[in-house]
Amino acid sequence: MAPGEGPLKVAVLAGGRSSEHDVSLSSGAAVREGLLAAGHEVVSVQIDRAGRWRHEGEGEPLSLTPGAGVLQADVVFPVLHGRFGEDGTVQGLLEMLGVAYVGSGVAASALCMDKVLFKELMAAAGSVPQVGYVDVQEQAFAGPARQELLERVMRLGLPVFVKPSHLGSSVGIVRVTTEDELAGALESAFAYDARVIVEAAASGIEVECGVLARLAGERADGNQAHAQASLPGEIVFDGDFYDFEAKYEPGGMELRVPARISDAAAAQVRDLALEAFARAGCDGLARVDFFVDGEDVLLNELNTMPGFTPTSVYAKLLEASGVGYPEVVDRLCRLALERFAEVSSRAF
Repeated sequence: MAPGEGPLKVAVLAGGRSSEHDVSLSSGAAVREGLLAAGHEVVSVQIDRAGRWRHEGEGEPLSLTPGAGVLQADVVFPVLHGRFGEDGTVQGLLEMLGVAYVGSGVAASALCMDKVLFKELMAAAGSVPQVGYVDVQEQAFAGPARQELLERVMRLGLPVFVKPSHLGSSVGIVRVTTEDELAGALESAFAYDARVIVEAAASGIEVECGVLARLAGERADGNQAHAQASLPGEIVFDGDFYDFEAKYEPGGMELRVPARISDAAAAQVRDLALEAFARAGCDGLARVDFFVDGEDVLLNELNTMPGFTPTSVYAKLLEASGVGYPEVVDRLCRLALERFAEVSSRAF
């Protein structure tokens, strides 16, 4: 079915093998309701923690055949967070199945899931200010470079944040306030990932910005920008940093839109969000996170499939910017169909 031609049959993928399995199930349920409100037919596919695909929750196992799509759906909405879902793996599978799917493709998904590679790409641009960081790989840390790596990290100053490079939702993050804690924090992070990023603490407030791509028809109407950036939102929370509990526990955080920053800083946040989205080769949607201190804006990271739970930030940012939830999920499906049609028209 061509983009914009009536209701669609959408397969919503949720669950997955990552530590964000339960968050994904909540996101998938919300996306399902949004798609139904937009007038679409929805079929649900749940991926259990072992990676098995089942149609409609705990129903029959789902068999997949290359080139045969997924349950005759027009488009797949992979509401999957973290590894084996947001990192290019499922995107590659959907490419092999020959089906349109929501969100970024294989390369952008894999790149943005790796916090180190994403920061290196942004650094290469030369125009994107970022938080200071050190890349620490487990094999190097276990060898003669151990002391040199510890010294490089300490040059960032304390406190620092030790993060597994390929996880989201603040899973596995440790805030280090003394030199004695550093080696243990790194070893703890290696339990999740062989590559760890250590980031300097940034002053100011946490600000997030949603990016939503534009349909071809919108661009044809004279708006040449390929995506729109939401109003920036300010994350307000108790505690030392924006951890898993603050993100997902009721009352753990407050989102203030618009953020309490200057007009100039807000414009810079939106411009940098669009630049990061474009440079990383993203499609469909993203949430881009920043630290803002006065007029200083630092890019933190980009999430290619942000949470869609009732407490998640992305949908609230778009709603505050004039795009309601059903319209967001509808547009993402139409964008997926546009990209699939464009890619399919090219010679392989």
